[in-house]
Amino acid sequence: MQFNFRDFLSARRGSDSAGERALAEFRLIMIWIAAIGAVMVAVALLYLAATGELDANLVVATVVGVFFSVLLGCGLFAAAFFSDKSGHDRSVSDAATRHESD
Repeated sequence: MQFNFRDFLSARRGSDSAGERALAEFRLIMIWIAAIGAVMVAVALLYLAATGELDANLVVATVVGVFFSVLLGCGLFAAAFFSDKSGHDRSVSDAATRHESD
C-alpha cells in the first residue's frame, strides 16, 4: 500500500460518504493542531529563554508539556466534531430512541 499525502490532506471530492469526508477533515484539523502546538512550544521556549536560563530538563519538560497538552485538548474537541460529522452520534441517538420506545 502506497501512502498518498494529497489524499491524506484533502477530502475526496467524488465521495458521497459523510464518514470519509469527516475523516479527511479530521486528519487535516489534526495536522493544523500539531502545527499550532509546535508554534506554541516555540513561543513558550522563547519566553522562558527571555526570562531566565534554559537547561535541558526545562526544555524537555516544556516541549512535552505544552505540545501534548495542546494536542490532547484540541484533539478531543476535534474527535467530538468528527463523531458528529461522521454520523456516529446520530446512530447512537437513534438506537437509544428505539430502545426507549420498546
